[in-house]
Amino acid sequence: MEYNSKIYVAGHRGMVGSAIVRELERQGYENIITRTHSEFDLVNQADVNDFFAAEKPEYVFLAAAKVGGIEANQSALADFMYVNMMLEMNVINAAWRNGCKKLEFLGSSCIYPRMAPQPMPESCLLTSELEKTNEAYALAKISGLKYCEFLNRQYGTDYISVMPTNLYGPNDNYHPTHSHVLPALIRRFHEAKESGASTVTCWGDGSPLREFLYVDDLANLCVFLMNNYSGNETVNAGTGKELTIKQLTELVAKVVGYEGEIKWDTTKPNGTPRKLLDVSKATALGWRYKTELEDGIRLAYDDFLSNPIRAER
Repeated sequence: MEYNSKIYVAGHRGMVGSAIVRELERQGYENIITRTHSEFDLVNQADVNDFFAAEKPEYVFLAAAKVGGIEANQSALADFMYVNMMLEMNVINAAWRNGCKKLEFLGSSCIYPRMAPQPMPESCLLTSELEKTNEAYALAKISGLKYCEFLNRQYGTDYISVMPTNLYGPNDNYHPTHSHVLPALIRRFHEAKESGASTVTCWGDGSPLREFLYVDDLANLCVFLMNNYSGNETVNAGTGKELTIKQLTELVAKVVGYEGEIKWDTTKPNGTPRKLLDVSKATALGWRYKTELEDGIRLAYDDFLSNPIRAER
């Protein structure tokens, strides 16, 4: 990308999209295009086609998505599949039809099989069944990355895909039922501390292993890949480090300053037993994350304190 290239960031008000905008601005890119949902709807094909025909962006970061945790995914299966698949197909297709030089599609590590080898290499995609608790979202994301691959193969486009691990950081969603695990824990422990609650109950038994990447580190990788990578195979984005959900809850409680008892509701689902990405490809390309987890949680908690009631967008 040139510093004056016309760059469209889809989903710029979300956690990932806003981080990509920050990183582009930090690196000196001057011609960044954004639109809010009220200006046009990415699920509406006519709106998307009109936008691309008028603006003709040269580069596209597709970070827009309907996202949520286990409860949200389970209660709105059809919505998660429809919204994500439609907006992905609309944006990718319009980019191709309007001569976009390069597009980067942002997926999720939930695309990999429930019982994938650990750490999960990019090559394990579609080798066995998905985790049922987020199957609809995963299928939509797989469709998006495959459409990019098929356009490359059929039409010679240069569209790439990035699969992040669990993300957290500024502009996260702290909704009490529709957020992911780390922001949900930040809110729960903060409210417990403020109310003087003696216990906090968390879902499952705390045994699942998870990996977390600070969103500004992901944004740095996204810009790096746009400038340095082309290929049909996706690139995993993570730290290569994992911890149990129990360890995570204890770390969040420490950062927030909650000193009560943590209990576990084992009638609730754990989700996938383990999710650790193989990040050797990104490492071989010359990239490595910068923000350690405890430091990142402190930054995320500072963001929460500035935006205590951040609902879904």
